Amino acid sequence: MLIVNSRLRIPLSEFEFSFARSSGPGGQNVNKVNSKAWLRWPVVASPSLPEAVRTRFMAKHRNRVTAEGHLLLNSQRYRDQGRNISDCLDKLRAMLAEAATPPVRRKKTKPSRGSIERRLEGKRETSRKKLGRSGRLREE
Repeated sequence: MLIVNSRLRIPLSEFEFSFARSSGPGGQNVNKVNSKAWLRWPVVASPSLPEAVRTRFMAKHRNRVTAEGHLLLNSQRYRDQGRNISDCLDKLRAMLAEAATPPVRRKKTKPSRGSIERRLEGKRETSRKKLGRSGRLREE
């Protein structure tokens, strides 16, 4: 069971793992051990994912999702399959936790009278400075 938060839990039976030969360190095992882990998960067809989380997840990670609606993740950080599997699950947990929190709506605010006056005074000051450069201010 992949536990993302108290309301979002995904059973491991929804995930499909495959393995391949990993690049990087491994010594004499590197040419005979399939330690790279690929995780395949049908995001679109997953019954344990709420619709709001699914839409946010698909919008954020659409480049990792295939045309069939499967998410593909891989890990080859470690030399053994078990740790690479847990690394894939940790990556997915972080991605889902990010999509599970709804975005905070922006509250419209009005600029204060003082900030408006300071902005306009700054604009007047800049205008006077530029007029002084042109020589038109001295003629008046």
